[in-house]
This record gives sequence, C-alpha cells and structure tokens, in this order.
Amino acid sequence: MDLRLPGLRGRGRKPRWWVSAAACVVVLAGAGTWTAVADDDAPRVHSTERVMDMGGGVRIDTSYFTAGSGGRRPAVLLAHGFGGSKGDVRQQAEDLARDGYAVLTWSARGFGRSTGKVGLNDPKGEVADVSRLLDWLAKQPQVELDKKGDPRVGMAGGSYGGAISLLAAGHDDRVDAIAPAITYWNLADALFPSGVFKKLWAGIFVNSAGGCEKFETQICQMYDRVAESGIPDAQARTMLEERSPSAVGDRIKVPTLLVQGQSDSLFPLGQADAAAKAIKANGAPVDVDWISGGHDGGDMESSRIQARVTSWFDRYLKGDKSADTGPAFRVTRTGGVDSTDGQALLRGASADTYPGLESGRESVALTGREQSFANPAGANPPAVSALPGLGGSGGLAQLSSLGVGVSLDFPGQFARFQSAPVGDNLRITGSPTATVHVKSTSEDAVLFAKVYDVGPDGTQQVLPSQLVTPVRVENAKSGKDVTLTLPAIDYGIEKGHRLRLVLSSTDLGYASPAAPATYTVSLKGDLSVPTAPGVSTAAAPLPSWVWWLPLTAVAIALALLLTARRRTATPAPDPELAEVPLQITDLSKRYAGSQDRYAVRDLSFRVEKGQVLGLLGPNGAGKTTSLRMLMGLIKPDAGEVRVFGHAIRPGAPVLSRVGAFVEGAGFLPHLSGRENLELYWRATGRPAEDAHLDEALEIAGLGDALARAVRTYSQGMRQRLAIAQAMLGLPDLLILDEPTNGLDPPQIREMRQVMIRYAAAGRTVIVSSHLLAEVEQSCTHLVVMDRGRLVQAGPVGEIIGSGDTLLVGTATAVEEPVVEKVAALPGVASAVRTDDGILVRLDPDGSAQRLVAELVRLEVPVQSVGPHRRLEDAFLTLIGGSA
Repeated sequence: MDLRLPGLRGRGRKPRWWVSAAACVVVLAGAGTWTAVADDDAPRVHSTERVMDMGGGVRIDTSYFTAGSGGRRPAVLLAHGFGGSKGDVRQQAEDLARDGYAVLTWSARGFGRSTGKVGLNDPKGEVADVSRLLDWLAKQPQVELDKKGDPRVGMAGGSYGGAISLLAAGHDDRVDAIAPAITYWNLADALFPSGVFKKLWAGIFVNSAGGCEKFETQICQMYDRVAESGIPDAQARTMLEERSPSAVGDRIKVPTLLVQGQSDSLFPLGQADAAAKAIKANGAPVDVDWISGGHDGGDMESSRIQARVTSWFDRYLKGDKSADTGPAFRVTRTGGVDSTDGQALLRGASADTYPGLESGRESVALTGREQSFANPAGANPPAVSALPGLGGSGGLAQLSSLGVGVSLDFPGQFARFQSAPVGDNLRITGSPTATVHVKSTSEDAVLFAKVYDVGPDGTQQVLPSQLVTPVRVENAKSGKDVTLTLPAIDYGIEKGHRLRLVLSSTDLGYASPAAPATYTVSLKGDLSVPTAPGVSTAAAPLPSWVWWLPLTAVAIALALLLTARRRTATPAPDPELAEVPLQITDLSKRYAGSQDRYAVRDLSFRVEKGQVLGLLGPNGAGKTTSLRMLMGLIKPDAGEVRVFGHAIRPGAPVLSRVGAFVEGAGFLPHLSGRENLELYWRATGRPAEDAHLDEALEIAGLGDALARAVRTYSQGMRQRLAIAQAMLGLPDLLILDEPTNGLDPPQIREMRQVMIRYAAAGRTVIVSSHLLAEVEQSCTHLVVMDRGRLVQAGPVGEIIGSGDTLLVGTATAVEEPVVEKVAALPGVASAVRTDDGILVRLDPDGSAQRLVAELVRLEVPVQSVGPHRRLEDAFLTLIGGSA
C-alpha cells in the first residue's frame, strides 16, 4: 500500500474556474452564532453559523466547529445526503472537532436554508461551491495549511455527500483524503443500468428534493423526458456522466476509504468497485468496506464506520502512522438473529487486498430447456424485488440476508434455470456471470436477471439483497448471445441448497417496454460465481455465558425456587395503562461506544388520548432517537416505553396500533395516489379490509386528486398522501416527524387541519417540528427536550404563559457580553438575546423587581419588562439559546 503523507500529493493541476471564484465568497452572517457543546470529560465544541454568498444569487448555509486549545489542526468538510441538510451531520462534526479537527458542514444548493437549484453535483455549481469553502477554510487561524491558500483537508459524506467528496478530490487538488459512503461512481450507470430506466428510485430522487421545480431546468426537463418515454436517451446519459466522479476519475489521487452498502438497489457494490479500480490505478491508497445496510435499509454500522473514518483522517491528515485504518477490504456478514432483541448478528470478514468482484471463480452447472415467456401489455403486473421507500431501518434486503424470501415473479413472465444441490457450503463474494441466448418478437428486449438461493424442498427461495440486473438486448429479433453480469453480493449458500437463475420480463423498480412481446431464452453455459478465497471471516467470540453459566447455575436454580416465579423477557402488560397511548419512563440511550455520553437521558413523559403533542428541541436534543425507541427501531439502554400498557420491543404486536411518518415516502410518480397507497398496504401483507383506506383519505382531504398520477401533485399534496399512508389502518397513535417540511403557508394550514381532524376522533398524534408558530396553533401539549433531557412538558398554554420568563424590551440592541452578564446574575437561570431585547428565565428565588434593579446597574437600556406570550420565546428560554 502506498503510504504517502498528505503533503506529498501531486500539484500543478489547479482547475481554472475556482481561482477567480475565491473573490465571490462573502460572509453574510457576520461572526455568526456561537454555541458550545460539551460533556464532562470531552473538550468544549464551539460552532458558528454563516451564510456564504457563492455568486449568482446562491447562498450556502454553513456551520464551523472547533474544540480544544488554540493552534492549527487539519480540517474536514462533511457533506449530507440527498434531501437532507447540514444538521444531519452535526453530531459527527462535533465528534471530529473533539478529535482535533476543524470541521465545516454546509447545506448543498436547494437544501436546508441554502438557496439555488439542485444541480446533482454540477461541476459549475455544487463542486465549485466546495472550492470556495476551501478558500474560506484556508483563511481560518485554526486550520493547518500545506501552503498559502491550501488547507490540509479531508472530505466525507454519504450518498449525495459521498459523490461530492469524490468530485471535489478530482476537481480541486487541495483535498488531501476522502471517505465517501454508499455513493455512485457513474450516476448514468446507476439510474440507467444497461440502458434501462430505474424509474422508482428516480421518482424518489425528485420527490425527496421537493419536486422537479427544485432542480436546474435542464435536469427537470431530462427527467420529464425519460420518465415519459421510459427509455434513457444519449443526452440524458451524457448529462449525468458529466456530473459523476467517473468523469474525473483519472484525477482522483488521494487516499480514499470507500464504504458501500450491500442492501442497496440504488448504488450497488459495483459502483464502489469501479471507483476502487480507477483510484488505485492512479497510485493512491484505497480501502473498501462493504457494510450491512444501504439505501434499502439494514444496519448502517454508523459507530464503526465513523471510527474508521476518523482513523483514516488521523493517518492521512495528521500523519499519524500508528493509526489503525483497518484492512484493505472488509465485508460485514450476517450470522443469524439475536434472540434477545431480534436484531441481526453481524460479523466481519477481511482480506489484505481488495479482491474485486471476480476473484476465485467457480462454475456451477445449470439445467433447463429453452423457455418462452411474455412481456405483458403495459409491463403490468410487474415482478417485485427491492421496494425503495419501504426499507426503513430493517428493509427487505435485510430480511433476505436472514433467509426470508420477499420477492415475487409472476407465472408466464419469466424463465428459470437451476443447479443441482451444492455439495458443500458456498460463499459468493462478487458478481456471478452467465451467458444466455435471447430472442424476441420485438426489436428490443428488456430482461431482469437474478440468482435465487433455493431451499432443499424447492419452495423457499431467497433473492440475496433483493438485487436484480436489468439488461436491454437490442436487435433481438434474430437472436443474440448475451453475457449477464449479475449483482455483486456477499452471500452464503448452504450445503444441499440450489442456485436458480431467473430472467423476468418486468420489475417494479424499472421501466419495461409497454408493448406486449414474447421472449425466448436458452442457456449457453454454466453459472460462474466468484468466491474471493482470500477473504476470511473473523471467529465469533464465545458467548459470556460459556464462562459464567457453570458457576452460577446453582444460584439461579435456588433463586427460582425461592421466588417460585417465572421470569419473562418482556414485561407483562400494565392494565392501569391500557388506555394510555404512551408512557415513557426514565428512558436513556448512550451513544455507541460511549459509557457517559447520552443521546437521551432519564426521559419521562405521558401522552393521553385525543392529544396532539408537539416534540420540540434543537438539533441534537434527542428527538429522533426518542422516536426511534418509541417505534421499537432501537433498544434503550435503560427505562422503558409502554404503548397502551405494553412494553415496546422490536416487533411487538402493539406496534400495529402505531402509524409513523418519519421521512419522505417514496411514491411511484406515474401511479395515482390511491394506487400508491394500495400498493403500500399490499406490501405489508395485512388484509385489505384492515386498511380503512377511505377513512384515511377522507381525513387527509385529497379529494379528486387521488385519481391523478402522483407526479402531478404539489409538494403539499405529496405530504398529505404520505401522512395518509401513515394513517392506513387508522392507528391509535400517529407519529409525524417534520410533516410540514417544504410546504408553503396555505399547505401548512391544510396539514394542521389534517392532524387536528385525526386526533378529534379520540386518537393521539405526536408531531416533531421546528415550526414553532405552527406547533403553537396545532398542538394541545408540548414536550421540550435539550441535550437528551426533558426540559418541560405540559399543555401549550401553560408553557407559553409560564410566569418565570420575562421579555426585557430594550431601546437599542444589546451586545452578547452584556447578555452573558445578565445570565450570570443571581436569580437568573438563563438569558437569550432576541430581536426585541433579552429573554430572561428566572430561578425559583428570582424576582422581576430584583432583575430590573440589576439591569439598571448594568446600564441596560430597559424600555419594558413583562411576561412573554410566544412559544418561540418560551422555547428559546427553556433551552437556553442552544438552538
């Protein structure tokens, strides 16, 4: 492995466009707003918010983090995923700052508070923005420089943010090391694989950005054109390739850690493979890590990956040769289920060199006669593999890794060829290949190739990672031999199982020809499977009970005899809470790998029927972690959650009474609203009569729009459709996370009525939102959190009217040092500067009279003093300004 230090990378290839761009950077927010985040042992993290002018009316919202004493240190740029914002990476930024880095995060064009149109990482847009951010970093006194104007800097990010890391390294040679995750190398190959349109993911892309109008005009026009025809044209492919890292692949020459997801039908493992080969060919160090999760769900292994990224930057930015950057190749393998919490057991396998996707090939003989099958008119009904947007934290791909078959092929619409039972366990690591002969009654044929793991009885079949390979066969009327490169996977076939090669005419995620046709397929050889013999799985550690069980068996038996009670893993239902939608008691969750840093700590509150409860708090307050524990997605370290008296565990039956909208739903843009909801409900496997579809739609108030294609919907209509999806089954407890994101005022008002109507029937709604004025109008009760703890809970009116909070009106603006002096006064719990003066929260022993006397002594120009009456004021007071 090439272990060049960061300062020794190649020079002399500065792109021309960024040189003049440095003059365009103007800080609009002055010194910004400084906050401090700390725990008992770690250094304080200081952050400042700035809006930077990129020219052309584009303003980019940024946050800058540092910690510890003075002195220069390397910098890290952290980028967010598509549809997100800088707030999504705040926790990682704070952690890196504590580890000795200056960290800059930003919201990309068209996302968060940044302006401009989404350009899909346009070199003249988003990539140029990064170079201007580097110009700014080079001027900061905390940042180490390789030379004047050249900061020592690394970049990391996931998905959209991973691609900008790669692109920046190719366009600007000041980038010294990168760690992109679950991202693309060639966006055209990702969305148009083999010339087939990945329509489902493309529609989710557009929806998650807020609609086609959020994109640059030429991108919007391209999407409309391809979505209408179902066939990618050369112009569309060229546009996406120009915005892909592959376009500058020969110029990426920095140490690169590539993290790619196995549960990912959007950017599969082949994208990282192409990146690894190209960057390695440039002479740069490259490590590859295949994680369990991905865009289709599963375990993202966030704690482990963040630790590895930090070590990567320690080695290549700080020059720390002792930093353990991990193996050249690592893959996470699923080894069954933990019986205590239902989570998949993960084990690592590694190799000293990256094996690629073709290492150690073995032939597996297939049998099967020539077969003909139909491409139905309208390509309907389609076969089902992955279902983007329905993955959640587990995902269909995660189910397949656990041996659960969830795919669907329709009779008469596929051909299949099968092996004999394998004589020994077989591990496939890479891309299988096969050659077939294809004929069609139409000029072109579109096929979807996949390899199933078939159980000994021949009935149970599992599609590894739920992945398929689309292939467009042109000029197929006369027949053509086609070599299929199947999806890259890491999957074990047990002894006695068979491999089944299936070629289907349709797939839900892709656009197939609408005209009916007949395809005829025959085998032309064996199935070739890569086994990567150099990859070895780490030995599973012995369970702790192996050691302590013999020593404690007698004591346990004696205790059982004495108590004469059976112990159960799940607490019994509490009959006194049977009518209480939610009771949270002493709930705590530590950050992964930490014994004393908490995401949520000692949280307790109760929600009653008919309430619309607002969950408020600044970024990092623990709201999302609390919601995930509430829904059984993650396990608390202490305390419990009870829904209608039942303790929440993964898969608890009472969760059927809970509906949730926690992120933008992915709808099929060319189906109607009603058809999208019916498809979603079918995917749950529950009876159609349990959906209460009409009732949910009446509450959502979509009217005649239900019959229209979703691609014609406004953002507000999409949000209401997504909430109608969460309402299916009329759950007694409805959880909505930021339901008004991206809506204009009239749409927000409509969404408010949706929530109020839903709760009016005696059901309960919990809504997490940053729109305080809207929460004030739509919620009956509030829970305010800060730094993982409960600050206050109760009816909205009580919190707003709390008598311990005063608004001090001032004749002129008050400087921050004066506000700090006010906060330090006896009897004052907190003081926050506002547009109108100072918002002061008093201690129990404080009084307005003493406060006024102290303000006069400090020569504060007081004009008025009175209780506040706005939720915004109450919120700022309660959290001490940490938002």
